[in-house]
Amino acid sequence: MTTLDRYGVMGYPVSHSRSPVIHRLFALQTNQELQYELLQVTPEKLETAVRQFQRTGGKGLNITVPHKTEVVKLCDHLSERADTAGAVNTLSFRDGEIHGDNTDGIGILRDLVINLGIAIEGANILILGAGGATRGIVGPLLEMQPASLRIANRTIDKAEDLVDHFSRSGSVSACSFDAVPVNEKYDLIINATSAGFKGEAPPYPAAAVSSDTLCYDLSYGLKPTPFSEWAREQGAERSIMGWGMLVEQAAESFNIWRGVRPDTAPVLKQMKITA
Repeated sequence: MTTLDRYGVMGYPVSHSRSPVIHRLFALQTNQELQYELLQVTPEKLETAVRQFQRTGGKGLNITVPHKTEVVKLCDHLSERADTAGAVNTLSFRDGEIHGDNTDGIGILRDLVINLGIAIEGANILILGAGGATRGIVGPLLEMQPASLRIANRTIDKAEDLVDHFSRSGSVSACSFDAVPVNEKYDLIINATSAGFKGEAPPYPAAAVSSDTLCYDLSYGLKPTPFSEWAREQGAERSIMGWGMLVEQAAESFNIWRGVRPDTAPVLKQMKITA
């Protein structure tokens, strides 16, 4: 009996994840035989769970909230983009060592630029939130040479830490949610927070949205997220959920693990998701 190569997604919570479906579709498309599982792991058990998965022959893991920055400490090797981000969302286990990578940045760029036809160069960008997801996308966005990139967060200290981390890469600044300069025109607002899902009033700066603004939520759902609904109410030009990023970052992880890049378009279509 042949043992299938094992992969999975590790987070807390993780039951909502669509990653198993996506990787199953990738495997079918590319004639790969593998299994992909959901692994719900609390923060205090992260190291034990990762090392157990490695010890029992696992080949790779996707890492999601809230573990993307903490898992960096477990890696023997970091890719350049993971090192730049200071966050990891893809682990590979090879020759007894743990290799960390970050596919979030390439995931959002491929969705914005290729799938949605958005021009990043010269754009004014506002990112809401300063956690692990933001760490993964700031570097690649700055490489596309936007006119400006501002990171807003509930506590400004975390946003300022990211500005210090990425300041050499381009024009990046920080502020708190309630101090977002609203006299500036934002071409792209990216929500990297989970605000709104727990019933609290989301801290989104309404005056920052204009009829020319694309609002992009890293979160996704079968019905509009609180942020995407809010963006439509404010009159944004477009309001997009993060399905495309989810599929594109997964394709990059799959390519790292299996050495073949799946075609994302039919997977997006098969999941009945439209950008």
